Amino acid sequence: MKQHPEDIIDCMARMKGDGQPFALATVVRTEDATAAKAGAKAVVRADGTVVGWIGGGCTLGAVRKTAAQVLSDGQARLIRVRPKDRLVDEPAEAGVELHKNACPSGGTVEVFVEPILPHPALIVAGGSPVARALAELGRGAGFAITVAALPEDQAGFTEVDARIDGFDLTQVPVVGTGYVVVATQGKRDREALAAALSCGAPYVAFVGSRKKTATLREALLQSGLPAEQINALRAPAGLDIGAATPEEIALSILAEIVQERRLATRSAQPPAVQIEELEGGSMESRIVSPVLGACHGNDGRH
Repeated sequence: MKQHPEDIIDCMARMKGDGQPFALATVVRTEDATAAKAGAKAVVRADGTVVGWIGGGCTLGAVRKTAAQVLSDGQARLIRVRPKDRLVDEPAEAGVELHKNACPSGGTVEVFVEPILPHPALIVAGGSPVARALAELGRGAGFAITVAALPEDQAGFTEVDARIDGFDLTQVPVVGTGYVVVATQGKRDREALAAALSCGAPYVAFVGSRKKTATLREALLQSGLPAEQINALRAPAGLDIGAATPEEIALSILAEIVQERRLATRSAQPPAVQIEELEGGSMESRIVSPVLGACHGNDGRH
């Protein structure tokens, strides 16, 4: 069942508004007989369901598999799906992933699959000058900002995406993939740091001296917090650029976070050429992560 372009646009708008990741698949070129033509688009949600039309089972299987990969590593891919007998003398092309199929139509489809990901989450705990500077700088750099601070400190933050009174970071839906910076600077340090280290975030940093950090580490260890969580703490927070003012410290922290993000992206580069074989277009999709969607999809059987 084909859908109008407006349906795809509406679906993307709703998913972006909800902060849901998805992949956008666009047919860029076809040869011979194919079910979908150049310009056809589909949204592939993280659970593998599809909204739109980019062809039948052969193409859909390859696109679902590729969508799972691009959502996992954030790297767009160009795939070519064509009959296996036409790939015998296929020259290798850098940046193109080849997918063999046994579909009777005999056509070739090239699809560009790109990830549409939510803004990276930066969770700032505390109401200190460094916390305020980091929230402002992070928002300007494209991060979705959540501020966890005591009620009397919330007024110091202007434009943020979400607020939490106190330090219960379990209220943050994206904390499992976010960057948490504790910048309480003497105001409930231990409480905020314990919450940050227990929330499951892959990056937790603390704004404070090495001496204070050592004291807090020992106190948290004595309180029963697992050593592996405490050892994951980054402190002092940020790159060593000789920062002195709150704004400079915030810059050094954001620079470290950006460095972490980009290093992870570069380490996940896809291979130059990859060949996958689809027997009759039958392929089981790998689910990246379960999400609740606002768009109705299809399973390629229509």
